[in-house]
Amino acid sequence: MRAHLGDQLVIESTKSDAVRRDGEIVGLHHTDGTPPYDVRWADTDEVTLVFPGPDAHIHHLHQGPPGTARETATPDTGKVEAAASRAPSAGSPNPGDIGRRVAAERRRQGLGREDVAHHARMSPAYLTYLEEHPADPSLAALIRLADALGTTVAVLRGGGVDLPPGQGHALLHPRLQDLGPDECRALLSTHGVGRVAVSTLDGHPAVVPVNYEFLDDTIAFRTAPESLPAAAVGTEVAFEVDHVDDALSQGWSVLAVGPASVVTEPDAVHGLTERAHSTPWPGGERAMWVSIRPTSLTGRRITAADA
Repeated sequence: MRAHLGDQLVIESTKSDAVRRDGEIVGLHHTDGTPPYDVRWADTDEVTLVFPGPDAHIHHLHQGPPGTARETATPDTGKVEAAASRAPSAGSPNPGDIGRRVAAERRRQGLGREDVAHHARMSPAYLTYLEEHPADPSLAALIRLADALGTTVAVLRGGGVDLPPGQGHALLHPRLQDLGPDECRALLSTHGVGRVAVSTLDGHPAVVPVNYEFLDDTIAFRTAPESLPAAAVGTEVAFEVDHVDDALSQGWSVLAVGPASVVTEPDAVHGLTERAHSTPWPGGERAMWVSIRPTSLTGRRITAADA
């Protein structure tokens, strides 16, 4: 029996009262595709290590999306070849958080993909896929990767999510770039979580995170009339949004400065409410829309100097 990543394992007993089970093979322990396998069961979504018996068979899924790291067992040689290593890349890599952490730790230690894949008992093509695409590796695969990299599963999964961003090491050769207004608008995108800086009634400064929308060159957020963000109304405020990539020790920030006012025109309020991507995360009654029309829009980005 030989399998590929993504194939379906089906267990169908000959007993009349037996229950058929099937699941996706999400981890291989041998490069030739022989058992055991890590299987994510369709009925429970749990991942277990499976040694298939005589009542099990493999449903091979030969077709996959272009550029994916499917492992295809070559019948006449028994070797596992990565179909993705022969296929053209479908655009630039867009790794998930786990893939970024794996790649960053591997590069930090000066290890090649072949070495890490060998020690983690997985195909180099699958490691390539994991580092370059959003993926959901099995727990068993993460354990082997963590062992191969000398780290922990918690670190690869982002176990420090409750810590402030920026815990990683600074880049050896960083480059700080100023961003133009058009790029700042693109990074503000359409919505997200940003921070508005206001002065409280007693004169103290405060910075408050809010869910925001960015429409027609205007930043808008919902709040309650007596809330701290409502102190922005009638004043010139600063609004900041950023992104920090801990795995790559790089990121960007955008700062908008401008007057804040309450949106009172009924059609405008209705339009903002209808087009909003999210209700305010704090919950409660927050029906007052506050708009900020930037008079100044600046930003900065930190990347590697050789990027």
